[in-house]
Amino acid sequence: MQNELSQHDYLALDKQLLWHPYTSMSHPSPQFLVDSAQGCEITLSNGKTLIDGMSSWWSVIHGYNHPVMNQAIQTQLSQFSHVMFGGLTHKPAIHLAKQLIDMTPEPLQRVFFSDSGSVSVEVALKMAIQYWHTQGKADKQFFVTPRSGYHGDTFAAMSVCDPENGMHNLFTGALTQQHFISPPPTGVNSPVDPEYLAEIRHVLTENHHKIAGFIIEPVVQNAGGMRFYNPDYLNHIRSLCDEFDILLIFDEIATGFGRTGKLFATEHSNICPDIMCVGKALTGGYMTLAATLTNDKVALGISENGGVFMHGPTFMANPLACAAANASLSLLDSTDITETVAQLEDWLNQALSPCLSLDPVKDVRCLGAIGVVELHEPINLNDIQPKFVELGVWIRPFGRLIYLMPPYVISQQDVQKLGQAIHTILSQ
Repeated sequence: MQNELSQHDYLALDKQLLWHPYTSMSHPSPQFLVDSAQGCEITLSNGKTLIDGMSSWWSVIHGYNHPVMNQAIQTQLSQFSHVMFGGLTHKPAIHLAKQLIDMTPEPLQRVFFSDSGSVSVEVALKMAIQYWHTQGKADKQFFVTPRSGYHGDTFAAMSVCDPENGMHNLFTGALTQQHFISPPPTGVNSPVDPEYLAEIRHVLTENHHKIAGFIIEPVVQNAGGMRFYNPDYLNHIRSLCDEFDILLIFDEIATGFGRTGKLFATEHSNICPDIMCVGKALTGGYMTLAATLTNDKVALGISENGGVFMHGPTFMANPLACAAANASLSLLDSTDITETVAQLEDWLNQALSPCLSLDPVKDVRCLGAIGVVELHEPINLNDIQPKFVELGVWIRPFGRLIYLMPPYVISQQDVQKLGQAIHTILSQ
């Protein structure tokens, strides 16, 4: 069929048959047919080349078609592509678990693999509830989380996303009603607001007997608004969770593996969560894989009280995905990721700061390999996306945000082109 259909035919079939994420079947957003990708460039079927400013939803940190990543998958493919993880194990999974434990904070010593970031959050929430059940506190079934948070699109994950300003408010009646607090005040260097800590204390004081965990995206609330906040809030939240006997869960799916300038965003603080979720960049964007890490308190607390953890995805610890993840983490280990991302942060600041002078722009902010241009008004995606493509860049805004999360291997020249494209569009 590939030789029989034109680019136009493929796009027509796509429009007829495929339901893309966050778009309508009757009035779909425009789709662009990809022919190949290499490094930081995506080549469309019409021959047009785009500089990738998104790392394919923040996952392709080493760029596309990386020879080390390709070889790792090919080597594993020649041995076996998949075996069930119930009763069987394999070297790629064992090696990956060891790498993750070695690079995350020391208390995190146990790894549970799953298919995607959203499922890793489901796993974390189930772990927390089951832990308290085995401790004789079965009423602890609920969670506290800040508004403006995003943790995935599956049902339990949706329940801890912002219930009003997020994308899941239509499901409110079907979701578990969790306990929401205000979003952390913005500003990485802004002083900690004692009134915000008092709000958290009040919620925990009133409800700690039924709260299993506190879940938060450390330092950066990502899809909920690209909000950066002072890491010291995490230190205070850790203390409050300890005081009120509540498990602390960090969602590092978007922030992990260098994106905020540290290997993990938790490293901006002085503490460690009880449970941590990772995904997205885990495999360098090659395959879907996620992990939920926890400490011995939780893992053994469940297990030594006669409990088995009732979760087992079919493709859990898929060997091809684990091989890709091992290669990706080895690539990270071979570079000074802190220095690399610090340089990228400087480039993003230089590229995006001219946008501050434009009337539509409310704010420009950068942290690590994240650059954000916030507007006063929401963007029409269907209008703006083709304009970016015409300028030779791949940028996918949402809401009032035009943001960049490029691959770490991108050049300063390409970052500048991304910034120039944003400036050009907003100047029109």
